Amino acid sequence: MAHGARGGRGGGRPTLEEVAARAGVGRGTVSRVINGSPRVSAATRAAVEAAVAELGYVPNNAARALAANRTDAVALVVPEPETRFFAEPYFSDMLRGVGAELAETRMQLLLIFAGNDRERRRLAQYLAAHRVDGVLLVSVHADDPLPDLVTQLEIPAVISGPRSATETLTSVDSDNYDGARQAVEHLLARGRRRIAHITGRLDVYGAQRRADGYRAALRDAGCEVDERLVEAGDFTEEGGRRAMRALLERRPDLDAVFAGSDVTAAGARRLLREAGRRIPDDVALVGYDDSAIARHMDPPLTSVRQPIQEMGRRMIDLLLAEIADRRPAPTHEGEPRRLVLPAELVVRASS
Repeated sequence: MAHGARGGRGGGRPTLEEVAARAGVGRGTVSRVINGSPRVSAATRAAVEAAVAELGYVPNNAARALAANRTDAVALVVPEPETRFFAEPYFSDMLRGVGAELAETRMQLLLIFAGNDRERRRLAQYLAAHRVDGVLLVSVHADDPLPDLVTQLEIPAVISGPRSATETLTSVDSDNYDGARQAVEHLLARGRRRIAHITGRLDVYGAQRRADGYRAALRDAGCEVDERLVEAGDFTEEGGRRAMRALLERRPDLDAVFAGSDVTAAGARRLLREAGRRIPDDVALVGYDDSAIARHMDPPLTSVRQPIQEMGRRMIDLLLAEIADRRPAPTHEGEPRRLVLPAELVVRASS
């Protein structure tokens, strides 16, 4: 085919509008396909890609980014110390899910820690300069100012787990309430009646929902909710160890523990063994996350599986859609989109 036939009008470089006309779609749809947005049907994507090939259209990434005030980069922001990020499998699984989905696009991923005031100030300056097109927020506490900052800066953002029932950002989460219910119902079915709960950090909404599910399962089974069997943890191994010691001091007759994370369960297990308690003979133990820790514990840990990598993939899908449209992705009712994925109990020898 001659250059004049492949190119745009007059043989020049083909334009986005010409691709749209050839594919029979709008300019915005072509832009979404080129940017890797998931909000395009397979048939439409094929039509646009065929038009791109026929016309020989080559996106000018630098010009496109400049014209659209784009950087072709997104940030995964973790408001936690680096030590916690590398110690907990939750974060690495989330990063794998995000990275796998983003690999299909031309976007770059930046990993940014904001675990102290200095790092948060530096991040605020970075975001204010619009160095990224969008932000993924992971492990956000109720009082964290970062979600409000990205809202004020009008930067597309998706949060992993809402801060509350009235979250204003698009969010992706697993069903923490139902996951906890499954854990406690399993322990009840095994004949356990004095079931303790080591919570996660209670300024994290997901930890609150797990505690709610724990109490609801007990009430529905006609069991008393004894608050002496509930001890606050912080999702860490040492926090699980401390909480387990406090629980044994208050209720040495407890016969089961539902821990707010697998890492917390590992700490609880250490303390139980030091106290001479056999697992599961004397005390059944259940964790949360179904991480590699659960599979490698002795005995292997019963745990609630949340689809963390899938959560990461869905987060980046929603973020790319918001970036392509340059606006949040609301539900039909005009509220922020809230995606909740199912949790599943995986039974092993610890219970």
